[in-house]
Amino acid sequence: MKCRHCQAELEHVFLDLGYAPPSNAYLSKKALQAPETTFPLKLYVCNQCWLVQTEDYAQADELFSGDYAYFSSTSQSWLQHASRYTEAIAKRLGLSKNSFVIEVASNDGYLLKNFLAAGIPCLGVEPTDSTADAAEKIGVPVLREFFGVATATKLADLGKCADLICGNNVYAHVPDINDFTKGLRVALKEGGTINLEFPHLMRLLEKNQFDTVYHEHFSYLSLIAVSSIFAQAKLRVFDIEEFPTHGGSLRIYGCHENDPRVTESSVMEMLEREAKFGLKSLPVYQSFQKKADKVKNDFLVFLIEQKRVGKSIAAYGAAAKGNTLMNYAGIKHDLIDFVCDAAPSKQGKFMPGSHIPILPPEELTKRKPDWVIILPWNIADEVIRQQTLSWGGKFVIAVPELKVLS
Repeated sequence: MKCRHCQAELEHVFLDLGYAPPSNAYLSKKALQAPETTFPLKLYVCNQCWLVQTEDYAQADELFSGDYAYFSSTSQSWLQHASRYTEAIAKRLGLSKNSFVIEVASNDGYLLKNFLAAGIPCLGVEPTDSTADAAEKIGVPVLREFFGVATATKLADLGKCADLICGNNVYAHVPDINDFTKGLRVALKEGGTINLEFPHLMRLLEKNQFDTVYHEHFSYLSLIAVSSIFAQAKLRVFDIEEFPTHGGSLRIYGCHENDPRVTESSVMEMLEREAKFGLKSLPVYQSFQKKADKVKNDFLVFLIEQKRVGKSIAAYGAAAKGNTLMNYAGIKHDLIDFVCDAAPSKQGKFMPGSHIPILPPEELTKRKPDWVIILPWNIADEVIRQQTLSWGGKFVIAVPELKVLS
């Protein structure tokens, strides 16, 4: 296998989580009777450009199907993050009714609805019908395609180049990251700005976030790698911001390579921090497997010990990261009774691989489990505010380490 960016031979395995189905491939009751497709879940690191990437097996159209079940609007904290972003970026760039915004992977319209409310023309690019339908119902215009040079050229030919192209948690999801990035350049006006927000590889390593690894994430991104990818596409990263979302994310600000805006000191400072952390040498990657194994083993021991003493265990949040953890640990219905999730699109279905049933949140109060594992640990505070275990149950997270929260 060759590196998706620089085409160097990939020789160094970063993490091997065995075999798993796609993390968002939730199952109907009928589908439980059929064979389930699994793929190797293995990461490599390129020791030339330092892009971390999955082994080539699953294709994008197998992962992002028409009934894709992830809806961004399910999380209130994420909606608030999107609202704050809209207000800040509109002010920073001076966006108005004469501007044009494109969001790549616009999902259910969670972000663009804020631009519409501010009177700023916009367009979502979203390949999954389920989320695009939801966006259109609230008035967000959607182009139902995967984004790349071909789609960007189509938009440019129609005179629809953007003053702002934004993409939250999409950059890691594209199989051809070079084509996607060149598409950003094609669809960007002169003087325009690119904002991409993605989980930061340095945080994944620092906080043992191996459960953020799944097939839908083709790449795991550092500023070191992104700067190289942008440069090849004749783009430039001129500023960055850090956020706590998804366990620690970067938001990059990009522009055409010849844009007169200066590159802010934040960019060089982050590149230096990443290098100091070890992202340009192999040892930090090669030591990570043992850390992931420890988290998995500690979690399994906890579940087994609680079951032995007769405790009931449920989980909250049928998130992709939860599916990675459960499938890597081999957890099934015998250890976790059910999972609750606020998304109607997931309720009544079953977790991929583990086949644990997904129920509405009110089932927690009805069934009163002794333990509730919060699988999307990044929104644990939000979950605890929303769900009160008044019968004496306790919340637990397994990542970055096993911890009782209440």
